[in-house]
Amino acid sequence: MTERTLAIIKPDAVAKGVAGQILSRIEQGGFTLLAAKLIHLSHEQAAGFYIVHRERPFYGSLCSFMTTGPCLALVLEGDDVIRRWRDLMGATDPAKAAPGTIRRDFASSIESNAVHGSDSAESAAFEVSYFFAALEICPR
Repeated sequence: MTERTLAIIKPDAVAKGVAGQILSRIEQGGFTLLAAKLIHLSHEQAAGFYIVHRERPFYGSLCSFMTTGPCLALVLEGDDVIRRWRDLMGATDPAKAAPGTIRRDFASSIESNAVHGSDSAESAAFEVSYFFAALEICPR
Protein backbone atom coordinates (compact mmCIF):
# COMPACT_ATOMS: atom_id res chain seq x y z
CA MET A 1 0.00 0.00 0.00
CA THR A 2 1.41 3.40 -0.99
CA GLU A 3 1.91 5.72 1.97
CA ARG A 4 3.55 9.03 2.77
CA THR A 5 5.74 9.78 5.76
CA LEU A 6 7.76 12.62 7.16
CA ALA A 7 11.51 12.24 7.45
CA ILE A 8 13.78 14.78 9.08
CA ILE A 9 17.53 14.93 8.75
CA LYS A 10 18.21 16.43 12.17
CA PRO A 11 20.53 19.33 13.09
CA ASP A 12 23.38 17.04 14.18
CA ALA A 13 23.51 15.28 10.80
CA VAL A 14 23.24 18.56 8.87
CA ALA A 15 26.07 20.05 10.98
CA LYS A 16 28.27 16.98 10.32
CA GLY A 17 27.75 17.40 6.57
CA VAL A 18 26.14 13.98 6.06
CA ALA A 19 22.73 15.10 4.76
CA GLY A 20 23.76 14.24 1.21
CA GLN A 21 24.81 10.73 2.23
CA ILE A 22 21.48 10.23 4.00
CA LEU A 23 19.58 11.52 0.95
CA SER A 24 21.55 9.07 -1.18
CA ARG A 25 20.48 6.19 1.06
CA ILE A 26 16.88 7.35 0.76
CA GLU A 27 17.11 7.28 -3.03
CA GLN A 28 18.95 3.95 -3.07
CA GLY A 29 16.28 2.55 -0.74
CA GLY A 30 13.63 3.09 -3.40
CA PHE A 31 11.79 5.92 -1.64
CA THR A 32 10.14 8.63 -3.72
CA LEU A 33 10.98 12.15 -2.56
CA LEU A 34 7.93 14.42 -2.86
CA ALA A 35 9.12 17.48 -0.91
CA ALA A 36 12.18 18.87 0.85
CA LYS A 37 12.71 21.98 2.96
CA LEU A 38 15.70 23.27 4.93
CA ILE A 39 14.37 24.82 8.14
CA HIS A 40 15.69 26.14 11.44
CA LEU A 41 13.03 25.50 14.08
CA SER A 42 12.21 27.97 16.81
CA HIS A 43 11.60 26.55 20.30
CA GLU A 44 7.85 27.07 19.82
CA GLN A 45 7.87 25.21 16.50
CA ALA A 46 9.83 22.29 17.97
CA ALA A 47 7.51 22.17 21.01
CA GLY A 48 4.47 22.08 18.74
CA PHE A 49 5.92 19.35 16.57
CA TYR A 50 6.88 17.14 19.52
CA ILE A 51 3.72 17.91 21.55
CA VAL A 52 2.92 14.19 21.71
CA HIS A 53 5.98 13.79 23.99
CA ARG A 54 5.18 16.73 26.31
CA GLU A 55 4.79 14.50 29.38
CA ARG A 56 8.04 12.63 28.81
CA PRO A 57 11.21 13.59 30.69
CA PHE A 58 13.19 14.16 27.46
CA TYR A 59 10.69 16.63 25.94
CA GLY A 60 12.54 19.82 26.93
CA SER A 61 15.97 18.61 25.86
CA LEU A 62 14.58 17.23 22.58
CA CYS A 63 12.96 20.57 21.76
CA SER A 64 16.19 22.40 22.63
CA PHE A 65 18.27 20.02 20.50
CA MET A 66 16.00 20.47 17.48
CA THR A 67 16.61 24.24 17.60
CA THR A 68 20.43 24.00 17.55
CA GLY A 69 20.70 24.36 13.77
CA PRO A 70 18.97 23.75 10.48
CA CYS A 71 17.36 20.45 9.65
CA LEU A 72 16.04 19.04 6.40
CA ALA A 73 12.36 18.05 6.40
CA LEU A 74 11.28 15.58 3.71
CA VAL A 75 8.11 13.91 2.50
CA LEU A 76 8.70 10.36 1.33
CA GLU A 77 6.27 8.13 -0.53
CA GLY A 78 6.25 4.44 -1.34
CA ASP A 79 4.82 1.06 -0.54
CA ASP A 80 4.92 0.46 3.22
CA VAL A 81 7.07 3.60 3.46
CA ILE A 82 6.56 4.19 7.20
CA ARG A 83 7.93 0.79 8.20
CA ARG A 84 10.64 0.78 5.52
CA TRP A 85 11.91 4.25 6.52
CA ARG A 86 11.96 3.28 10.20
CA ASP A 87 13.92 0.13 9.31
CA LEU A 88 16.48 2.18 7.36
CA MET A 89 16.75 4.69 10.23
CA GLY A 90 17.54 2.00 12.80
CA ALA A 91 16.92 1.95 16.56
CA THR A 92 16.68 5.26 18.40
CA ASP A 93 19.82 4.37 20.35
CA PRO A 94 22.58 4.19 17.73
CA ALA A 95 24.48 1.70 19.90
CA LYS A 96 21.53 -0.70 19.46
CA ALA A 97 20.90 0.09 15.79
CA ALA A 98 21.64 -2.61 13.23
CA PRO A 99 24.74 -2.31 11.05
CA GLY A 100 24.09 -0.36 7.86
CA THR A 101 21.29 1.74 9.32
CA ILE A 102 21.47 5.52 9.25
CA ARG A 103 21.56 5.90 13.02
CA ARG A 104 24.28 3.28 13.43
CA ASP A 105 26.43 5.04 10.85
CA PHE A 106 25.72 8.73 11.57
CA ALA A 107 24.18 9.23 15.04
CA SER A 108 26.18 9.93 18.17
CA SER A 109 23.57 9.44 20.94
CA ILE A 110 19.92 8.68 21.63
CA GLU A 111 19.12 12.39 21.35
CA SER A 112 21.56 13.31 18.57
CA ASN A 113 20.32 10.47 16.43
CA ALA A 114 20.56 12.00 12.94
CA VAL A 115 17.02 11.37 11.63
CA HIS A 116 13.34 11.32 12.49
CA GLY A 117 10.51 9.30 10.99
CA SER A 118 6.79 9.13 11.60
CA ASP A 119 5.76 6.06 13.60
CA SER A 120 2.25 5.57 12.20
CA ALA A 121 -0.07 6.72 9.44
CA GLU A 122 -1.79 9.05 11.92
CA SER A 123 1.44 10.71 13.05
CA ALA A 124 2.62 10.92 9.42
CA ALA A 125 -0.52 12.86 8.47
CA PHE A 126 0.02 15.33 11.33
CA GLU A 127 3.77 15.64 10.77
CA VAL A 128 3.66 16.11 7.00
CA SER A 129 1.04 18.85 7.33
CA TYR A 130 3.03 20.48 10.16
CA PHE A 131 5.89 21.26 7.78
CA PHE A 132 4.35 21.27 4.29
CA ALA A 133 1.36 22.90 2.63
CA ALA A 134 -0.40 20.75 0.03
CA LEU A 135 1.03 22.83 -2.84
CA GLU A 136 4.59 22.18 -1.63
CA ILE A 137 4.25 18.42 -2.12
CA CYS A 138 4.99 17.40 -5.70
CA PRO A 139 2.93 14.53 -7.05
CA ARG A 140 4.78 11.61 -8.62
